[in-house]
Amino acid sequence: MTPAQTQRCTLLLSTIITLMALTTSPTASAADTPQTEVATSDALAPARALIAQGKWPEAVAALQKVNDSGNADWNNLMGYSLRKGKTPDLAGAERFYNAALRINPKHRGALEYSGELYLMLGDLPKAEARLAELEKACRFGCEELTDLKDAVAQFKAKGSAAVVKP
Repeated sequence: MTPAQTQRCTLLLSTIITLMALTTSPTASAADTPQTEVATSDALAPARALIAQGKWPEAVAALQKVNDSGNADWNNLMGYSLRKGKTPDLAGAERFYNAALRINPKHRGALEYSGELYLMLGDLPKAEARLAELEKACRFGCEELTDLKDAVAQFKAKGSAAVVKP
């Protein structure tokens, strides 16, 4: 092999290694993932644990303590906790879901949950709009898409009766 060929092979190998590193490194933020996956920081872990236990007021308090309103996951979790509480704050939940989607328009959790919220409110067109956005965000399918599709189908089957519980 000539020195010029060796140099080209070295350059090509270096380029391949760089491209592999770029495509295998975790570049997606947690805001691009469902609410059950890795949080953007450990600061959300206590709230996630409380949500998993169905302790909605405590989860809201934990999220308020973190106060990371610039984080799509934080907004999604806040909206979810407000919607799931014993006395749901649906208007508050909508504000937080919309904030999450302003930060990350493809946030699968916020798209699913806001679609469910709209079904709770009897607003099928808005729920279907969220479903359409979720279909774009989940090109190869995802749990959030399946869940919202099922909820919309149930809503329609029951004559537009709210089927999603807070």
